[in-house]
Amino acid sequence: MVASYRRAKNIIDLGERGYYNSGNKLNNLTGKEWIKFSKTWFIHHLPGRKKNELLHPAKFPETLAAELISFFTKEREWILDSFMGTGSSLIAAGYKKRNAVGIELSNMHFKIAKKRIEEENFENLIIPLLGSSEQLTKTLNKLKIKNYLYENQKLKIDYTITSPPYWNQLERNTLRQKVRSAQGLDTKYSQDKKDLGNIKNYDEFIENQAKIFDQVYDWTKSGGYPTIITNNVYYKGRLFPLAYDTAISLTKRNDKSRVLKDEKTWFQDDKPLIALGVNYAWVASRHHQYCLIFRKEI
Repeated sequence: MVASYRRAKNIIDLGERGYYNSGNKLNNLTGKEWIKFSKTWFIHHLPGRKKNELLHPAKFPETLAAELISFFTKEREWILDSFMGTGSSLIAAGYKKRNAVGIELSNMHFKIAKKRIEEENFENLIIPLLGSSEQLTKTLNKLKIKNYLYENQKLKIDYTITSPPYWNQLERNTLRQKVRSAQGLDTKYSQDKKDLGNIKNYDEFIENQAKIFDQVYDWTKSGGYPTIITNNVYYKGRLFPLAYDTAISLTKRNDKSRVLKDEKTWFQDDKPLIALGVNYAWVASRHHQYCLIFRKEI
């Protein structure tokens, strides 16, 4: 049985990578690589960051974005990051020979992302845009892609990977925020009223976040997998289940095509421990984040 499977016309032996099925509709991975990714947790470490990248208060590793992009897309497909930051997901898309477009509200972070992308000189289209995620559709409608497949057509996004603000997490007076403040680094994304991270009310934040992802789904192709990196938030003595409420708010919209498929947990085992609640009360030292994986099924 195994021998006949390997001899099949659509099976390609890629050596140590394993066997690749040319009929694979989702990605360019071998069966061996596919199975490895299916594990519901992974570990990625933030590499040493350049000084300008430290200005962003919530950067995730390019390797994390690259692994997700590799699984959910093929080369030259389109990636969207609706909360681009300093461009980690776009850089990862470039490394993986995907096209990508990102939107960032902060002019400072946008300039950092733009400079990083220009320095890489990618062959694929990697397009950083300055704008508000609330106006994602308006911003993308202005996008002109010349001499390419999507010219004069509406761009369809194959995969979204993004990390919205974790509600008020950056404004809390935590030890980590005190360290950043002492170093002269940002402790919030921006002062802009349009910034999702500046919404004070939790329920209002959840609803406004869902409206942004309404737009993401409008731009996503049928069968596409939007992925949101987020976490729960401990605030004023209680846990706000932000990751869970994000999943519920998106899947309970009027559009029944939004399906929560699963989650992958990003473990941050290199994150230093901080004494929280010692000799007083239970307070967890949160060393993981959730990658919520949705699918547009119509």
